[in-house]
Amino acid sequence: MLDSIFNSMFGSMIEAHPTATLIFISFLLTLFVSVFYKIFTDQKLMKALKEEMKEIRSDLKKFAHDPEKTLQLQKISMQKSMEHMKHTMKPTLITMLPLLVVFSWLRKTFVDIELSFLWFNSWLWIYILTSIIFSIIIRKLLKVH
Repeated sequence: MLDSIFNSMFGSMIEAHPTATLIFISFLLTLFVSVFYKIFTDQKLMKALKEEMKEIRSDLKKFAHDPEKTLQLQKISMQKSMEHMKHTMKPTLITMLPLLVVFSWLRKTFVDIELSFLWFNSWLWIYILTSIIFSIIIRKLLKVH
């Protein structure tokens, strides 16, 4: 059922420009996930945690010669990392199901289509590359932490 919906939305685009359509879908999915993260995570807390972890990494370099202080800082760093992960887990789990549905459709749709983007010709590698690029740009523009 969902396949027919996706095919009606993107079918003619895929026939005309398969690589461009895949890149467009990559952009849409990355935008969806980024906006979802922005809405459903406490951005102030996430920014504070990232700043604290950055400061701890800096301190680790300063105190590299002191094993006791290094161990203490690594313990704090691990706690902050776990807290950060805890806050990002809920949006990850919620976005996973829609992404799995779309990925299933992408795999079925693009498996027999010849693609070429830079030096990649696999739909999966093109998707991964473009989604990384889009993610960096979108997260900067939306200030997602």
